[in-house]
Amino acid sequence: MDETSGAREELDRLGRSLRKQLVLLITDLTVRVHLRRLSLDEPKVADRREPLRHHYATVYQGDRPKTATAAETAARAAFLLRTAGWDVTTSQENDDGILWTVVDAHRDGSRIRVLTSDDTPAVAFRGQTPALVLRPSRPGGS
Repeated sequence: MDETSGAREELDRLGRSLRKQLVLLITDLTVRVHLRRLSLDEPKVADRREPLRHHYATVYQGDRPKTATAAETAARAAFLLRTAGWDVTTSQENDDGILWTVVDAHRDGSRIRVLTSDDTPAVAFRGQTPALVLRPSRPGGS
């Protein structure tokens, strides 16, 4: 079936925008960057109920510089995202004894999460676009 008018173009635009923002964050906040691990090549099925919804989604992990604390890294991430027009909140999450500082950002239905902790040099980046219907439902729902 034909793609819903303009939906794929909009999803691709959102995916490109998300990738651009993630590249800026990753290259600014981490060392030894390997962007080939940042896969946002094709949309994935986000919801299998008819009509199928697709989104771009990725996870990337890098290490912050040895001289940067988790608080500094989170503050820099929040600054970069706010400057780019994202709505940003910062919180703390405990995961099996590791206290993470989490920067959560939303814009145009897309979401970016940056997680960092003084317990580890790792900085995790998670990004996803909103889920859009690319094709109309099939007759009979299958």
